Amino acid sequence: MTRYLAPLLFGLIGAGILVGLGLWQMQRLSWKEGVLAEIEDRIGGDARPLPVMVDPEAQRYQPVALEGEILPGALRVLVSRKQIGAGYLIVSPFRTEDGRLVLLDRGFTRDENKDAARRSGPAEVLGNLHWPDDRTSSTPENDVAGNIWFARDIGAMAEALGTEPLLVVARRVTPGDPAIEPMPVDTSGIPNDHLQYAITWFSLAVVWLIMTAYYIVRQRKTGET
Repeated sequence: MTRYLAPLLFGLIGAGILVGLGLWQMQRLSWKEGVLAEIEDRIGGDARPLPVMVDPEAQRYQPVALEGEILPGALRVLVSRKQIGAGYLIVSPFRTEDGRLVLLDRGFTRDENKDAARRSGPAEVLGNLHWPDDRTSSTPENDVAGNIWFARDIGAMAEALGTEPLLVVARRVTPGDPAIEPMPVDTSGIPNDHLQYAITWFSLAVVWLIMTAYYIVRQRKTGET
């Protein structure tokens, strides 16, 4: 019996570690779901005026209501949507009633509409402040001359359109542009893979125990022959 003690302990300890990792991922899942719920509550909260002092951390996703004018000019950010394909986010300058100039992400337009005339003029906007993190190490440099942007680089866009480095992502624009579909901020782009990780660790624990049992049974049969 003692000859099986070492592999049995090895199997139980290994499985225990794997189960512990799975339980830790379940705790992370609960924490992440709480964070996402808090963000969703913030996104759908009461709209406020544009902040005078900008604090990206405290004001991220803050709902805002704007009245003013969409000015001529539009930057195109290349994106892709499932079941639709390539298209562009349209970012235009917006002048508020009190004279502030900000960036307005009006939403998505299909590739065939990329050169269409954009509606400008008086508008009411309901949206959210956002500081997107679109750029990764593999993101190409923006083709400013060709008006093809690969990320919503707020600083560079503000310089190109002569606005404050402040982006409002529209949830609704009234009156709207029929060729542009608002793409409001939400939590769908925030990864939450902790459940898959937990399942992986628990599955590995089961496999570990099966392999341990198989090894012990095999050793026992070998010892009997």
